[in-house]
Amino acid sequence: MLRQWFDPEETRRVGSTPDYRFSLANERTFLAWIRTGLALVAGGLAAAQFLPPLPLPYLREVIAVGLLALGAAVAVRAVAHWGRTERAMRLGTDLPTSRFPLLLAVVIGAGAILLIVAVVIQSVRAP
Repeated sequence: MLRQWFDPEETRRVGSTPDYRFSLANERTFLAWIRTGLALVAGGLAAAQFLPPLPLPYLREVIAVGLLALGAAVAVRAVAHWGRTERAMRLGTDLPTSRFPLLLAVVIGAGAILLIVAVVIQSVRAP
């Protein structure tokens, strides 16, 4: 699997060449996931640099590190999914399924709820 990431010719040795439109669509999906990962990393850096101290100890740092880690996970997952999808298309098998989008949505939703709680706590404490 890792060899496929670093050696694009490895993918071409399997099965037959799919319609280029499908390969390009797979690449566009990969790029969309990479943009999502970059946005999460940017959000993590922004949280670390620009969020004021929050009412709960280390909450700002937890948010920043969480976003950075999630961004890294999304980027790595993008490569894995691209490779598995390309291989499936070349072999004419079913496309791979993934629970990662669900996990990503749940984590982002939980993070948003955590931020809402922090904002409410901070506004209640404000004079």
